[in-house]
Amino acid sequence: MATSSPHATPSVPVDDALLDAARRLIHRQPRSLLGIVGAPGCGKSTLAAALTEALGPLAVQVPMDGFHLSNQELARLERAGRKGAPDTFDASGYRDLLYRLRTPHVDNEVIYAPDFYREIEEPIAASIPVLPEARLVITEGNYLLLQDAPWPQVAELLDEVWYLDVDNEQRETWLIERHMRFGRTEAEAKAWVASTDRPNAERIALTRHRADRIVRWDDTGLREGTL
Repeated sequence: MATSSPHATPSVPVDDALLDAARRLIHRQPRSLLGIVGAPGCGKSTLAAALTEALGPLAVQVPMDGFHLSNQELARLERAGRKGAPDTFDASGYRDLLYRLRTPHVDNEVIYAPDFYREIEEPIAASIPVLPEARLVITEGNYLLLQDAPWPQVAELLDEVWYLDVDNEQRETWLIERHMRFGRTEAEAKAWVASTDRPNAERIALTRHRADRIVRWDDTGLREGTL
């Protein structure tokens, strides 16, 4: 089955303050890591893709979703019904990749990262090449600021973490639309949001105060909010 790029999202305007903040990270040595965190469906990958597009080849997008456990493993663990919860990710593997990206040990090494493809609801290894010239890795995910082990070790590897804050009603509308776009009926999508996505979102919201910066959507695009 052919799959399209997970990051082929429409470009959205990002205000100059956010772009300047991201550009400052590029100049840190040897490579900087920027985390984008927020509740399911808030637009984390859209923000990461917009920043990556604006910054060009100096930036690369590496999502936490590449570390979803496979559907086969979730079934074995009896966790398939709550896919997207913290324990349905290989958090330690994600941490180890971030460490490797932050401190490359071989000159001119290309490091490969996994990605997640919603068409098949599975991660695929070695989907994203992180080239030596990439000075900023932008990684987005739900649990970057969670306090349960090993997530604090993830946060320690990030130079900054930005929290993407979206009105819950709007976010859940986007989330239901996304679930339907990838095969669920409207009833199934609403049930999944209520039983799985909403509890995860409530847990993520409790980590908001740990972020370095808040980002908000408005009528013109993405801009800095208030902590």
